[in-house]
Amino acid sequence: MSENPQSNVCIVCREQKPQGIRIWGQFVCLSCERDIVQTDVEDEKYPFYIERMKQIWLDMIS
Repeated sequence: MSENPQSNVCIVCREQKPQGIRIWGQFVCLSCERDIVQTDVEDEKYPFYIERMKQIWLDMIS
C-alpha cells in the first residue's frame, strides 16, 4: 500500500485518499479497488471503470 499521501489521488474517483494500491505508478484507492473487483460485467458502472483503468495503459504508452 502506498504511504505518500501527497500523490494518492485515485485514478478512478479522482479524490485524495490515504490508502490504496499502485498499478504501474497510478494510484487506486481501497474503496475503488473494492468496487472494481466486485462489479459484474453487466453492471452499469462497468464501462466507467474500464475507461478509468484504460488511463493506466494510455499513460504507460505515452
